[in-house]
Amino acid sequence: MSDMNRLTAWPGRTAGEMAGSTEAVQLALIDRSSTLTLTINGRTSVQGTETTAQAIRQAIAQVSAAARADGRQYHLLVVSPQGQQHYRIDGSDRDMELGPAMDASQPRRSRAAQLSDEPSTEEDAEPRPARRSFLVQDEVDQPAAQGWRGSLNRTFGTHLAPGAQERSEREDVQAVSQHWDGPRTVAIVNGKGGAGKTPTTVLLSAVFARYGGSGVLAWDNNQTRGTLGWRTEQGPHESTLLDLLPEIDDLLGPQAQAADLEQFVHHQVRDRFDVLRSKPMALAQEQRVGPGDVDAIHTVATKYYRMVFIDSGNDESDPMWRRMIDHADQIVVVTSTRDDHAEAGALLLEALQTRDAHAAELARNAVAIVTQADSKASSADIRRIVEGFESLAREVVTIPFDQAMVGGVLRYDALAPQTQRAWLGAGAAVARGL
Repeated sequence: MSDMNRLTAWPGRTAGEMAGSTEAVQLALIDRSSTLTLTINGRTSVQGTETTAQAIRQAIAQVSAAARADGRQYHLLVVSPQGQQHYRIDGSDRDMELGPAMDASQPRRSRAAQLSDEPSTEEDAEPRPARRSFLVQDEVDQPAAQGWRGSLNRTFGTHLAPGAQERSEREDVQAVSQHWDGPRTVAIVNGKGGAGKTPTTVLLSAVFARYGGSGVLAWDNNQTRGTLGWRTEQGPHESTLLDLLPEIDDLLGPQAQAADLEQFVHHQVRDRFDVLRSKPMALAQEQRVGPGDVDAIHTVATKYYRMVFIDSGNDESDPMWRRMIDHADQIVVVTSTRDDHAEAGALLLEALQTRDAHAAELARNAVAIVTQADSKASSADIRRIVEGFESLAREVVTIPFDQAMVGGVLRYDALAPQTQRAWLGAGAAVARGL
């Protein structure tokens, strides 16, 4: 039986009667590791103890202190792996246990009498804490919103701290929400087409823009048939980077404004980032972009945007591709569970390690993202690819199969919750390297 279900059957008094009582109800939750989560007057703390008995003594002592300070009687509900106990506490030695272990034919025993049955050690004694400065402010954690803790908080108005999974998610949100002391450029790479570079560019851009705010650009740095424009919303124009290049000097001039760039980029209304498209309908020789053009575009991009994600082509010998690497602060190697995609990504990292010092550092700090593009791929297939990249990349992240990623315009909201969580984790892995 879960803690939530047990709470509806307190002996002698219903949960509704307790909620309507004029005597304040405090809550102590003790898990199997003897960790005590104690809520007193809406403030929650998490405390480590050695045994369930020690956790109960610790909870009673702290609730007693609060009762004495307030000059009123409290009720304490203790929920532990051993069951439930209910105490009436007024700060004196007469605090009574009213829980299910009570036999109505026997007199109620005082809390002091109950606890005297248990051996005590010097380790149980609370040391006098050192005085803290009045200027130090404790960071108050937001109460749990997910799982059974969130259910208790919503039902009973408690302020239970979040569990491990919710804390991990909050840490990832914090990571992708931060701003750095200068622009950051992230290159999305793999020498094979179809490995997932474009979806990764779109969804990482969405994660950083949705959580961290505006100032995120996705740039299609591809000489041949770049598809970033096909997987994202089109703005009220058809401009590409070829239209931007002749205006570089004006955009870098002292009179230029951020709004001047809007005629060249395509804003993603829901996901809040901008897209600089290539022109996939044109032949490669009709839109040849050289290293100097890459420098100019990057200068404009980093003037107006705090984060730039670059969707790259498949030709690692192309000067456009190599110049992108020179500007990158981090690279993300993308692969599906296909062997040729994985091998191409691994060879790319090994090649960068020997190119120059900057490229070697990018390879060492790389994030590898393994996407389950094939719905029939097994967990063993995914694990094999992950293990192959663990010795090559700083972090390896997996993305589950999601039909919303297969084709058409990509939108973060269209993804399943577990896929959104996976992309948030991927974004956090990138942020940790910036």
